[in-house]
Amino acid sequence: MTQELYQEAIKFAGEKHSEQKVPGTNSNYLLHISNVAMEVLVAYNLGAKFNIDFAIQVAILHDTIEDTNTDFEEIKRKFGEPIAQAVEALTKDEKLQTKKERMMDSLNRINKLQKEVGLVKIADRITNLQTPPKHWNKDKVIAYCEEAKLILDTLSNKNEYLSQRLKTKISEYNQKIKQL
Repeated sequence: MTQELYQEAIKFAGEKHSEQKVPGTNSNYLLHISNVAMEVLVAYNLGAKFNIDFAIQVAILHDTIEDTNTDFEEIKRKFGEPIAQAVEALTKDEKLQTKKERMMDSLNRINKLQKEVGLVKIADRITNLQTPPKHWNKDKVIAYCEEAKLILDTLSNKNEYLSQRLKTKISEYNQKIKQL
């Protein structure tokens, strides 16, 4: 049942991210995670046809390998191999040299998996396109917006509603860039 899966995943993520803050804020990282999950739930409630149980777990766990001491095997043992593969695809490979290479590699891996993995990536970027942290310079803000456009272009076939939401968020973010 979705609620139990949600609760199990959020407890795990809460423990793993317990010391992490949303960048540029004093908010606990669970705020970001719950916002990504909310985007997925809203898309599902608007009639999107996808596996909500799989998608919600991936949404909640999407940053555990990238941002905590959690590894693929731990996710696999606790949540199963498909969830672990999804979280791994959403994790940028730090061995690659440039930020763009890391993003393209992740997007390519995402596109080889279930559509739910791609729609989680879109939901993640929607959630991240808030007011940029004050310590970011204009070039970094512009690059982040360009990266969002790449995500939209690469994953737009995953979910129509979320793709439209991301398109709107990119437009709003561009307005913020003009004010910098």
